[in-house]
Order: sequence, then structure tokens, then C-alpha cells
Amino acid sequence: MAAVKASKRLACSERSKVEIARREWYSRFHRFMHVYARFLIMASDLLLRERKSLIQDRLGTNGRVLAVDLARELNVSEDTIRRDLREMAAAGLCERVYGGALPIAPDAGSLSARAALVPERKAALARASVGFIERGMTVFLDAGSTNLAIAQAIAPDLSATIVTNTPLIATALMEKPGLDLILIGGPLDRAVGAAIGARAQRDAELLRPDLCLLGSCGADAEAGLTAFHFEDAEFKRLIASRSRSVLAAITSDKLGTAAPHAVIDIDAASTLVLEANAPEAQIAAFTAQGARVVLAREQG
Repeated sequence: MAAVKASKRLACSERSKVEIARREWYSRFHRFMHVYARFLIMASDLLLRERKSLIQDRLGTNGRVLAVDLARELNVSEDTIRRDLREMAAAGLCERVYGGALPIAPDAGSLSARAALVPERKAALARASVGFIERGMTVFLDAGSTNLAIAQAIAPDLSATIVTNTPLIATALMEKPGLDLILIGGPLDRAVGAAIGARAQRDAELLRPDLCLLGSCGADAEAGLTAFHFEDAEFKRLIASRSRSVLAAITSDKLGTAAPHAVIDIDAASTLVLEANAPEAQIAAFTAQGARVVLAREQG
């Protein structure tokens, strides 16, 4: 009887040891899996950062990036790249377009601040643009620092009607006696430097300009002309649709970029005036979309 009890105690002790060992193994396994999971997360985060860094480099070097090309280069799925691009777009690092992404259009702040940037380049664009303003025309001059340079370049004795929604442009035209000047109104959007709200849109609906000189924050053959502010894009679309002809003078830093809000397709712009150094690929893409491209030549 004593031997049986001793045997049972021994068996119970052995089972306890096995249970303790089993629990210890599970505890160590869970600790290992926790550390391994953290490692996988860190590795995944590192790969994600590396992918986004490479995508950012490609955007800076090439402009437009395509999800299919990035997926092939990075050996990941297109779904992974599309997710990366969505996250980057949400963070303001790029602008999503069909099949890929574009660099964000440059935003240099207020109209007066933008007017102080590269004035000689904008003056060259202005000289190439004013030739499209003919005697007797009704012309709409949209908000924009290049359009301000165009206003300054208009000959004082030109007989035409100039309509604008931009006080700085109206001021530049005040001392040109040959012009009939119309300033459409309503609340002023300080970021845009112009009136773009409901009152300005009602005024614009009464116009039928011969020529609209349209401002643009970004320009791409597929994305079209784009703007940073929704209401500004809405106003630009309206005045472009009311005009017989549309011209956009665009500095090279805006080419191949996009802002968040679509204005018009490239084929809706009759003429694009670009800098002499505009990339040939961009010129070819714009021409293929049906736009007439004119290159501005610097003086001297």
C-alpha cells in the first residue's frame, strides 16, 4: 500500500514537473513571438519608409511615377504601391493621378510674395503673352503672379477692356489710359489674392471674354491645369467656360505637377505660353493633347 502511494506521489510530481516545463516553454514561446512580431513591425515600417523615400526621390527626379513601374522596381505588388501613394497623398507629399502620382505643385504663399519670385522669368512669359491681347478685345485677367506681370506689360495706349477679380492686377492697370477696366467683386480670398466667391461667380456669369488669361498652380498633360483651393478652381472653371479662348502662361517649376483641385483639361486651353527651357517631353505631351505651345524668349 505504501509503495502504491509513493508511486502515485512520484507520478504526481512528474506531472507537475512536466506542467511547469510546459508552462515555461509556452511563456518563452510567447515572449519570443512578441519580440518577433515587434521585429516584423519594425522591419515593415523600415521597408515602408524606404519605399516612400525612393518614391519621393523618383517624384523629384522624374516627375510622374507609375504604380506598375514602382511595383516592378521594388518587387512588391501594385496594391502595396497604390496604398503607399494614397498615404503619401494624404500627407501632402504627392498628388494621386490615374495609374500613379505627380509631385505637388509649388506653393509660394500670397500673391504679393509670389510676385517677387523669378520676376525676369515671369516678365519673359508676359512679353510672349501680351501679343495675344488685341485692340478692341474683352480680356479676363485671372489671379496669379505671372498674370500680374502680364498686366504690367500691357501697353498704356492699348484700347481694350480688361476684367479682373484681382485688386493687385487692377492697380497695375490703373495708369493705362487706353484700357476700360472692370474689377469684379465680393469678399477677397487672401490666400488667392482675388475675389472668387459666389458674388464674383455671379459677375463672371455675365461676361463673355474674347480671351481669358488663366492662372494655374500646376500643369500636367493628363491632370490638366489645377489649383490649390477648391473655390478658386471652381471660379477658374467658370470663367474659362465663358471665354472664347483660354491662354495660360506657366513657369517651368509648375510643369508636370498637380494641385488638389482640377480646373480644366489641357485641350480646353487654346494656348500654353511656356519658358524657353520647358522640357521637350512636356511640350510634346501638351501638343499631343491639342494645346498650342508658345515658348517665351528671354531678352538679350
